[in-house]
Amino acid sequence: MTDNRRTIERYMDGFRTGDHEQILSCLTEDVEWWIPGMFRVHGRQAFDDQIENDAFVGRPVIDITRVIEEDDVVMAEGTVRARRRDGTWLDLAICDVFELENGRIRRLVSYLMETG
Repeated sequence: MTDNRRTIERYMDGFRTGDHEQILSCLTEDVEWWIPGMFRVHGRQAFDDQIENDAFVGRPVIDITRVIEEDDVVMAEGTVRARRRDGTWLDLAICDVFELENGRIRRLVSYLMETG
């Protein structure tokens, strides 16, 4: 496994466990996170502010089914299941495109589609 893939694994595990410090340790200081149609943020603090959402409880179930890597770009495809505060579930198909610099995430574009 490459260093870039290890960074992505560590990042995903941080989301699975709710470990903000672990997630943030995977990012550059000037990181950009864009979810088209939802938000675009720059910087670690702005990224951290988006990690958790008050509309959800507990930890998401993240299942990565395919990872493709070329140079400093890693694409992770899979599903996320998150419990809403009202007790219902949000099921998503995801495709995260990570651009890395020196083993850290510099830019992330997250494509999400509700499936359930």
